[in-house]
Amino acid sequence: MCMKIVALLLFCLAAPTACVFSGKTAVNGNEGDSPWVVVLGIAQDGGVPQAGVKKHKGWDDPRFRRMVVCLAVVDPVTRERWLIDATPDFKEQLHRLDELFPAKGKPGLDGIFLTHAHMGHYTGLMHLGHEAMGSREVPVHAMPRMRKYLSDNGPWSQLVRYKNIVLEPLEDRKTVVLNSRLKITPFIVPHRQEYSEVVGFRVEGPSRSVLFIPDIDSWEDWDDMGILVENEIARVDVAYLDGTFFSRDELPGRDISSFPHPLITHSMERFGALPEAMRAKVRFIHLNHTNPALDPGGDARVTIEESGFSVAKEMERVVL
Repeated sequence: MCMKIVALLLFCLAAPTACVFSGKTAVNGNEGDSPWVVVLGIAQDGGVPQAGVKKHKGWDDPRFRRMVVCLAVVDPVTRERWLIDATPDFKEQLHRLDELFPAKGKPGLDGIFLTHAHMGHYTGLMHLGHEAMGSREVPVHAMPRMRKYLSDNGPWSQLVRYKNIVLEPLEDRKTVVLNSRLKITPFIVPHRQEYSEVVGFRVEGPSRSVLFIPDIDSWEDWDDMGILVENEIARVDVAYLDGTFFSRDELPGRDISSFPHPLITHSMERFGALPEAMRAKVRFIHLNHTNPALDPGGDARVTIEESGFSVAKEMERVVL
């Protein structure tokens, strides 16, 4: 860990402005004509509450529901909009985006960027099909195995065949220029790859940038690939990081090791020695329905915030 901290300090010396910017300052700032990112969902793939949960306040009160993790990127000058991931909550999230920033035509999306082929991250593509919106040639950006998966397997292959979507290639660490003010870079992360690669994204605007890693097995597995998450946090202004589970005892009777994700408690321990401004950038996202950090007034949320971190909130914006 000492070598990791040394590497981080060296990185900060090379890029001091990235290391001192407070994530809290960037969130919900005054965007004006600047492009921005909005959080359309914070929950793990099954949403909150999940199917099969019989007793949950969310069934009767929408205030306690949470949609599946998704970001939108908006440029108000060019009136372009992109989604990062297409979730099972696609139609509600698109409606919220339309209310926030309407676009002409349907679906009014200039592209969708997919992280991977787990159910919460791509199945919303079905709404683009002829049974629903009947969209025309929506660009869907995906890694090679992800593109092959969509092309070779129904019902997704029908979207390709009917030209509801057009598959666009992504490559590890190769930046995609969205327009003169925005760009996005995918990067491989270690996570279960049954059907596709798994990537996170870095979204960069004229003034600020956002890191998005909703799924990863562990930060230590990334260390083994020669990448320190601390360095990635230092490069951006806000970091949305995998916070699926809070602690190891969250799923009674089930082996949590079969669901590899970095526990929030472990992430806070690992990042605890970072400067306050660095910790303030971290906003946990992709929370499982069992995660006590979902409760704004609960002990878990208090622990997170007193430690200098945050939990992402639906409809919060980051000015780019």
